[in-house]
Amino acid sequence: MSLIKSISGFRGTMGGFPGDNLTPLDVVKFTAAYACFLQEAYPEPNDWKVVVGRDGRVSGDMVNKLVCATLMGMGMQVYDIGLSTTPTVEMEVIHSDAIGGVILTASHNPFNWNALKLLNSEGEFLNASEGRRVLDLADASAFQFVTTDKLGKYIPVEGAIRRHIDAILALDLVDAEAIRKAGFKVAFDAVNSTGGIALPMLLEALGVRQVIGINAEPTGVFAHNPEPLPEHLTELCETVRREKADVGFVVDPDVDRLALIQENGEPFVEEYTLVSVADYVLQHTPGNTVSNLSSTRALQEVTEKHGGSYSASAVGEVNVVAKMKETGAVIGGEGNGGVIYPALHYGRDALVGIALFLTQLAHSGKKCSELRKSYPEFVISKNRMDLVPGTDVDALLQHVRAKYSDRPIIDVDGVRINFDRQWVHLRKSNTEPIIRIYAESGNAADADALANKIIGDIKSYLSK
Repeated sequence: MSLIKSISGFRGTMGGFPGDNLTPLDVVKFTAAYACFLQEAYPEPNDWKVVVGRDGRVSGDMVNKLVCATLMGMGMQVYDIGLSTTPTVEMEVIHSDAIGGVILTASHNPFNWNALKLLNSEGEFLNASEGRRVLDLADASAFQFVTTDKLGKYIPVEGAIRRHIDAILALDLVDAEAIRKAGFKVAFDAVNSTGGIALPMLLEALGVRQVIGINAEPTGVFAHNPEPLPEHLTELCETVRREKADVGFVVDPDVDRLALIQENGEPFVEEYTLVSVADYVLQHTPGNTVSNLSSTRALQEVTEKHGGSYSASAVGEVNVVAKMKETGAVIGGEGNGGVIYPALHYGRDALVGIALFLTQLAHSGKKCSELRKSYPEFVISKNRMDLVPGTDVDALLQHVRAKYSDRPIIDVDGVRINFDRQWVHLRKSNTEPIIRIYAESGNAADADALANKIIGDIKSYLSK
């Protein structure tokens, strides 16, 4: 059991003792601290309006009631959009008079987890300083509830997912007519969460007439591990093969990550979701791209092929967004299937990813597998090392940095060392005594060899 407090929100397993897990008392405390944070920035009570939405988790209804009631107790007006997606809540904040939003989802964590993800008035996740302020307010219980005459109002809001989809359809690079004419057969796996509501609506709006959905009922009892990794997607792979679908889509419980299955039933590979969508966007909108340091080099090569410039950010959506704004990127995201398309909004969004990918597939006339083969081939080896508690990880990273000082190095988030068309990225965990070692090369054997070389350097240093 665990409770994780960070600048990006609060998550944990449900039940148990306050302070150890995510209990009702913790939900109330963190929500009140967030409300206090918003009120510091917006002292006029007429501005105190917040959007709340949730994924399909079993605990979601209970947590939603606690969050909404607490916000009302802090004098906030609550726009409750109910079962929804993370990008839909973000869109609703942008297109309303709300000054913030709360998304109740533990993303890819198992069904017994839940979380509060917090947004600013731009519908984006809080930055480091904002998140730290909420943590400080929560730790100090530095908030005051209002009297009866100042209680906030609760307003249920319908149609948020439909408004989100309408905004996607209005994008210049989304061509629903081309998708309709292509006559695609599409399968999807919604892992028993709100993707089961959003994806059928989106696919119908895009003109996809043959849709096969699995795990589409948003019961919150996930049929498999909800992280959209190849080993968890065997059922969808088999469905795509059996039904002779043109493509399969899988989303995580809050629908901000997107993985693809090719028509042959093989994974497209999650890293290549962003690569493919970026390739399509850059064909029509020349410009720059951004992904985080642990994402595939294929995005850089595709970007440079189209005459753009690629930049790498620290890991974390808020860091990717900041770098995208800094560089004026037209597309960006994370290698975990997180597509950020600023023409719509600055947030990972599986729904816009699906719309752009289907448009690309329709315009290209290619099979999904043919499209995949058109991109530079890279494989990432993902590894971790357990460390003795108290290990000076910063000193360890500095040692590795010095050893490879003749190579191009990026150290905004751990240490990333570039080796021609290979790289290795070392990051320490902020919650446990481990270090992550990710390495990429043109094939799995070379990626593993590079990772093992760096792991050997680490072991040698620690043995001294």
